[in-house]
Amino acid sequence: MATKTREAPMAALGSYDSVLPFQAIGIETVVVSAENRSSVPQILAKFAHDQYAVLFMEESLYADFREAADGVNESESLSVIPIPNQAGSLGVGVSSIRKSAERAVGMDIFNIQ
Repeated sequence: MATKTREAPMAALGSYDSVLPFQAIGIETVVVSAENRSSVPQILAKFAHDQYAVLFMEESLYADFREAADGVNESESLSVIPIPNQAGSLGVGVSSIRKSAERAVGMDIFNIQ
């Protein structure tokens, strides 16, 4: 008899316009507004505690709460991935991917000449 494995859930965190596409494909979303913006570190901790695999996080939030996001990335199984919003990329996502790859491989593979 085959065993059924539970897939690790994913979520998206950001402004309404940023997370709406994720909601449309069935990914859990948390809309961050001015009223609940200060609770982002607690939201990150909750997703990590609930064993989510991936959290897509709007770049502007990632930039403002980088320490909390990096802490979760390094100590938990949750991977926080910065995503651009409708205004465009801040370059934070590329920087985060570069840092993660360098940590995993031991060198900056994106800057090989």
